[in-house]
Amino acid sequence: MSRTFIYARVSTVDQNTDNQIREIESAGFAVNKRRIVCESISGSVAAAERPQFARLLDRLEPGDVLIVTKLDRLGRNAMDVRATVEQLAADSVRVHCLALGGVDLTSAAGKMTMSVLSAVAEFERDLLIERTQAGIARARAEGKVLGRPSALTKAQQVDAIGRLAAGDSVAKVARDFGTTRQSIMRVRAKHVSVGASDS
Repeated sequence: MSRTFIYARVSTVDQNTDNQIREIESAGFAVNKRRIVCESISGSVAAAERPQFARLLDRLEPGDVLIVTKLDRLGRNAMDVRATVEQLAADSVRVHCLALGGVDLTSAAGKMTMSVLSAVAEFERDLLIERTQAGIARARAEGKVLGRPSALTKAQQVDAIGRLAAGDSVAKVARDFGTTRQSIMRVRAKHVSVGASDS
């Protein structure tokens, strides 16, 4: 016999899940209190990394029904939601989302809805990548130096290279300049790559 579970999530401990539970009950779902799983955790955390949701996954059995008020309760983005729904569908667990008219996301109509959402998520991700690349290209064209500034001035870098060439250890040079060994190794690597490109 199938059992019905509710998963309700809020982002902070100041909020509570009462409204989500009330909304699901008002939609006509009668759920045993022991099968209501509530969690206070940021929506940016993947579903698989949420402690209460992970415990819920262990409790769900084939034929069970999981109800959420909105898709964002199930994952951090459309790709995460899709992976979660596919995992549940593979375990023969039906997933109902009230915000989508109570549609079962594991049904044919639900799969179509998930496909559309995934396409939108991929489109948004591609747009973000394009905007980021355009911003980097514009900054370079304006002569801006990208990345973290060097720990050493140009003069200090030349001095450090000279000392390394004279046989001082990376650790000693780093100590004398009050920086890390990694910073000195980066200066040395940059010098080597510039020297290689000049030859």
